[in-house]
Amino acid sequence: MNRTSAIRAGQQHLAPRILCVMIGAALGTLSASSWAAAVTNTTAETGQTDESKKNDTITVVGTQDTFRAGGNSLIPTYLDGQVANGGRIGFLGQQDARNVPFNVIGYTSKLIEDQQARTLADVVSNDASVQNVRGYGNASQNFRIRGFNLDGDDISFGGLFGVLPRQVIDTSMVERVEVFKGPNVFVNGISPSGSGVGGMINLEPKRAGDTPLTRVSVDYTSAAKIGGALDVGRRFGDNDQFGVRVNALHREGETAIHDQKDRTTALSTGLDYRGERARTSLDVGYQKQTVHGMRTDVAIGSATVIPEPPAATLNYGQQWIYTDMTTTFGMLRSEYDLSQNWTVYGSIGASHNDETGQYGSPKLTDNNGNATISRLYVPYISDSIAGLGGVRGHFDTGPITHKVNFGYAANYRTAKSAWNMSNPVDTSIYNPGYVPFPPTSSSSPNQNPILNSQVRASSISVSDTLSVLDEKVQLVLGLRRQDLVIRNFNNGVPDSTNVQDAMKVTPVYGVLVKPWENVSLYANHIESLSPGKVAPWYTANAGNVTGIIHAKQNEVGVKFDNKRYGGTLALFEITRPAGSIDATTNVYSLGGEQRNRGVELNVFGEPVFGTRLLGSAVWLDPILTQAQDSKNNGNYAVGVARYQLVFGGEYDIKTVEGLTATGTVTRSGSQYANDANTLKLKPWTRLDLGMRYTMPLKDTSLTWRANVENVTNERYWESVEDTGTYMYQGNPRELKLSVAMDF
Repeated sequence: MNRTSAIRAGQQHLAPRILCVMIGAALGTLSASSWAAAVTNTTAETGQTDESKKNDTITVVGTQDTFRAGGNSLIPTYLDGQVANGGRIGFLGQQDARNVPFNVIGYTSKLIEDQQARTLADVVSNDASVQNVRGYGNASQNFRIRGFNLDGDDISFGGLFGVLPRQVIDTSMVERVEVFKGPNVFVNGISPSGSGVGGMINLEPKRAGDTPLTRVSVDYTSAAKIGGALDVGRRFGDNDQFGVRVNALHREGETAIHDQKDRTTALSTGLDYRGERARTSLDVGYQKQTVHGMRTDVAIGSATVIPEPPAATLNYGQQWIYTDMTTTFGMLRSEYDLSQNWTVYGSIGASHNDETGQYGSPKLTDNNGNATISRLYVPYISDSIAGLGGVRGHFDTGPITHKVNFGYAANYRTAKSAWNMSNPVDTSIYNPGYVPFPPTSSSSPNQNPILNSQVRASSISVSDTLSVLDEKVQLVLGLRRQDLVIRNFNNGVPDSTNVQDAMKVTPVYGVLVKPWENVSLYANHIESLSPGKVAPWYTANAGNVTGIIHAKQNEVGVKFDNKRYGGTLALFEITRPAGSIDATTNVYSLGGEQRNRGVELNVFGEPVFGTRLLGSAVWLDPILTQAQDSKNNGNYAVGVARYQLVFGGEYDIKTVEGLTATGTVTRSGSQYANDANTLKLKPWTRLDLGMRYTMPLKDTSLTWRANVENVTNERYWESVEDTGTYMYQGNPRELKLSVAMDF
């Protein structure tokens, strides 16, 4: 079976390889005399000015004065073009963070390009409130925001859940990565897997800018991974009302982890129409990712202390471990202005995920790194469809201005899987050796994926933002009726004893006051309803959705923004039911409560021209207020770092025009690995450095980038899964090189 699967995973990659060769040849053979005049376009809104072609420090993207809040038009960026102080707030649309009592920030495609951020996890590592974690024995990228999990299934696309690839998201098609901090079901609706209590991540697709764009790039990643990408944008029509944006990427080779190879192919097309009263867009995409010889996680098992991590580049996986993930997806969005004050809007999206893999994670048997490893084969198929629609408008009643929104949102997801596994064999995380492909010892009754669960969620919402004194004082009031139905299946047969159906009306209220032009004070209370976590594969009720979660947040904060630099300081408290695995029955269920209190700081901008800062910090007090075992009441929650600091900066070297030095330091505090708080991961620090050089060439430019991540090649346990079963090692030192040309 392994041989067949490996052959299937390695076939049909001729076309992507040809694409890489063609892109590289095009970049290497184009003569300077044949390069067409073009302008580097780094955002979806517009291109750069002639001056900015010489030095990409300043990006012209429009102003706050021309931004139209509430729709799909992206919030303008800062002068550096890497950060936007705002983003999508669910059915409330794109909003300037200064004008709403919520905490949201956007990271742009320019930041993605300059940092060579290949995946979503690379992008959000700039935000201390977001902690990168991983899936159970596979390559999936998951997150924690404010100390609570956000699964890859629950990343939204243009405000819709369940549309994007659910394991790893390539950034080639992404214009904006927006991080909303805090419970968000009121504005976003119920997510498919119910995570995101501490916050949400939304991605916005690239759009054709006003200036024609043809960008070709090639890249290298250590140890031997080569990639090529093409990014083309054009507008058509008498008023440039029609737009097309196409992105194509292929990258493959050996990673910095020994004997681990991966391959990524991504294709996407974005079409849009912008008329005087109507605006519509269609996005379709395809992504295929394969990892062979994968280094996965380490199960803590019988260890009574956390062992020292192995060498940063050591691969304690086996060569038969692989994962193959394919996703096709699409999204259609439209808006129509009924009048100057009223707009109707709607969107619908869908995706199909097809995954297969042979997985294996070492499970520690002592404190010296000795372990066992078993093989688990899992084919998985999921289908999702989501939609939302509504009407928004504004009117006055005397001195009070009302901005109202009536909306409906729904999503539906089915998940199918099967499995077979082997008995464990001996290994070690320090000297793993070669383990032959283990034979099957047990399996599910059906080896073809069969239905595991269905989740159907819908909601109706209404909100009113009341403001006075030229919006210097605002009050946000809202209600959302949420309906959630979860059906679990046993070997494809509906389990009538495991159906959960809930309805709840949850409120939101917030207040924002602007005592000075550049300062906003805010407070909010948000509640959410969502499905519980899917029981992990190693539990007795694996694959079942466990219970329904009701969470609450209270937050106060202050925001500063003078359009060159800004920041946010927030204090918050979030409570939600906690999940755990029963030591006797091995059943995963909801029980108890976790309360996270924290202080959060973000700073960004360009206080001095040529010097850009992007920093953040979070301090958390994550307490089990009601543990399943009462002896653990008052202990710290598993996997939540007590603090995390990220400080990044860029400096334009004035003696060499177009040359920029970059750097980021990340510090993460300790994390407990069990409810009893007897196992603990040590704090860790990582240093990333880089250089960027924009070389003018006739009427265009060539941009060279070099980044080194984990410069000192630190070996560290990066995070631990929230049940305390698995821990994940940080990546070794990695060199990234790229060259991009616009013509």
